[in-house]
Amino acid sequence: MTLQFLADGLVMGAMTGLGAIGLTLTYSILRFANFTHGDLISWGAYLTLTLALLIGAVVPNGGSIGPFSFGWPVLAAGLIAMALTGLLALALDFLLFARLRRRGTAIIMVIASFGASLALRSLLEFLFTSEPTYFSREIQIAMPIGAGIHVTPDQLCSLGLTALLVSAMHLLLTRSHTGRAMRAVSENPALARIVGIDVAAVIRTTWLLGGALACAAGVMLGLTVQIRPYMGFDLLLPLFAAAILGGIGSVPGAVLGGLIVGLAESAGVQFIGANYRAAIAFLLLLLVLLIKPTGLFGVRA
Repeated sequence: MTLQFLADGLVMGAMTGLGAIGLTLTYSILRFANFTHGDLISWGAYLTLTLALLIGAVVPNGGSIGPFSFGWPVLAAGLIAMALTGLLALALDFLLFARLRRRGTAIIMVIASFGASLALRSLLEFLFTSEPTYFSREIQIAMPIGAGIHVTPDQLCSLGLTALLVSAMHLLLTRSHTGRAMRAVSENPALARIVGIDVAAVIRTTWLLGGALACAAGVMLGLTVQIRPYMGFDLLLPLFAAAILGGIGSVPGAVLGGLIVGLAESAGVQFIGANYRAAIAFLLLLLVLLIKPTGLFGVRA
């Protein structure tokens, strides 16, 4: 029996956990399930691809970096796209969700986010077609690391970048004034406003961070798999499962939940079959809701 599914599950779980951070922040602070988050992942990947092509055309000789399949244009484009995806999320809030917060309820915002998700996905498919594309068509040789497990340099890079971004988010939320304000608004928005916290600024920061992290997850997913308009939508159920499993509002919980979901799905593909991959995430979500709705870290769901 090969243990390759462990490496595949860790890589996929890391990307799921990274995407789930933005989802859990949005849910804990804005109190609604944001279905557009999956499409922000797709938009982040396509924005990065487009910018990388433009940068590569303007400044040639941007070959691959060391053993990786991508060059510095992708890195530069990824940083710019993270900011642009954050601005896209902020624009969605300004045009849609902010208006509904003033006059609607949580269920109305959920339905609106579902409609916005369809619009974003359709626009993406209209602009780029439904054909899959890639950051690079270079074939990487997987390196053996023991026990029959092979990984590519891009997969190791994705794991390293995920660890870096998660650490940065943890420090931001626990050591900075912005992070403390976000945690206060998550606990009690009304009380946070009374003590002088700018709740509107916290909401803007949440959208920016969520969009940026969604873009990062999309880039890593595009590097290790492929880029498609439906790539984020297909990841949406595992994202919700990871966020709820780890505990709503917990960054380490979202990452741990993502790793568990990724490993469970990969094991399911190995031992049951690829046709049941989506069912595994759904089953995990149901079990958590039935057994421990607050998640592993016990944060209010």
